[in-house]
Amino acid sequence: MKTYLTPDGLKKIREELEYLRLVERKRIAQELNLCQANENLEENSEYYDVREAQLALESRILELEDLVRNAVVVSKRQGNNLVCLGSTVLVKVGRKNKRFKVVGAEEVEPLAEKVSVESPLGKAIFHQPRGAIVEIETPQGRVQCKILKIQ
Repeated sequence: MKTYLTPDGLKKIREELEYLRLVERKRIAQELNLCQANENLEENSEYYDVREAQLALESRILELEDLVRNAVVVSKRQGNNLVCLGSTVLVKVGRKNKRFKVVGAEEVEPLAEKVSVESPLGKAIFHQPRGAIVEIETPQGRVQCKILKIQ
């Protein structure tokens, strides 16, 4: 399944993958070796905890490898007047202006104001021009949003 990412998003995924392969695998292997020094593994709960951590690590590595393998990197095109992946958008919601970056689902960071293209807001503004007014369904009801600026 294709995963749409910005260049920064792919870079972060590759960095995490490298860290997990080179640092975390070694750390868990060392912990396993220490646990295995205890001859009675049946009563060694720490050993089973480390094995669970190893399984979780390997699962995350496989997930990241799959993301990298299926990544479609989308760069913001200069001069594009439509909201696309990688666009920084200024919108007016009610009386407030909000700025955020539209990113792929794997790059979402709400605290860093990165919104998924697959979120209700992302879907509503995707491929819309500056000045467009879109409606978004929220838990509080429908909200109108006007696109003020696209960078």
